[in-house]
Amino acid sequence: MALDNMNALVCVEPNRFEYRMMPIPKPQADQVLVKILQVGICGTDYHAFKGNQPFFDYPRILGHEVAVQIVDGGDGAFVKGELATFMPYLACGICIACRTGRNNCCAAMQVAGVHIDGALRNYMVVPSHLLIKAGSLTVDQLVLVEPLAIGAHGVRRADVKNGEYVLVMGAGPIGLATMQFAIIAGAEVIALDVNDDRLDFCRRYLGVNHVINPKRENVKENLMRITGGDMPTVVLDATGNKLAIHEGFDYLAHGARYVLIGLQKEMLSFSHPEFHRREATLMSSRNATKEDFTHVTSCLSNGLINSKSYISHRIAFEDLAGRFESLSRSDSQVIKAVVEF
Repeated sequence: MALDNMNALVCVEPNRFEYRMMPIPKPQADQVLVKILQVGICGTDYHAFKGNQPFFDYPRILGHEVAVQIVDGGDGAFVKGELATFMPYLACGICIACRTGRNNCCAAMQVAGVHIDGALRNYMVVPSHLLIKAGSLTVDQLVLVEPLAIGAHGVRRADVKNGEYVLVMGAGPIGLATMQFAIIAGAEVIALDVNDDRLDFCRRYLGVNHVINPKRENVKENLMRITGGDMPTVVLDATGNKLAIHEGFDYLAHGARYVLIGLQKEMLSFSHPEFHRREATLMSSRNATKEDFTHVTSCLSNGLINSKSYISHRIAFEDLAGRFESLSRSDSQVIKAVVEF
């Protein structure tokens, strides 16, 4: 394809995509032009397609899990042809969160593929300070860095300690990433999901010793048995499901931390006396920081993560619009779908 136009897949409204020809963007100062090699599809993309993403306007180009190749290295910090990924979080740099080093929850946050157009296109420009060089990482590893960083950030928010019982609710890609980094931190992980295939993945590829399917098992009884009556000292939600989040309050040990990585649109409610009695801590976990990305790339480089097990489906970019609906179904057996350009 000539470098004077490009294809983009635009979500024009809930449940409808259109392929469009767009001009190649011109990099400005401190920007780099990149060619998209792979894009991972995540829960945010599925929710946006279905109209269930709370921070979303249409039309929008989805996609923020990426592996890219440098086309124009801008100020010379990057070499043409070099591989990279990037942090898709554009922060203002001046709000209270940014001034205190928490750019991941910037008051004026713009996430690529959510608030601004993302990566489901042939080319895009990226602020150079958000690019992460590949080093020894492969394209398949680079496309996993962002979702793994989400899990790493949630685990860091929870301050997971060696030997703690950590319950992760939801065994989708973000839940799996969360389990992965809880295990790296030395935790005894308990996986909770209604999908037996995903629970089997947790056992086979992550080494999770305890799995619970709430459709056929009593969750509280199993948690009591596994933890010797204490209940988990850390609970992390990666479902974004209102019912699951509410039920998670009942799974907390006294003094436990509850971290919400998943996101849903409605109000939360819980028993204040029970929460108070436990002196529990409730936190959200939004996006990830440069520290999390660095931790992820280090773990990948050092072989602590079996990245080959994550990518279950590969889809050509030109076929994605026709296959997106089927990929989002709960019975699709998708772990991580990757779009190839």
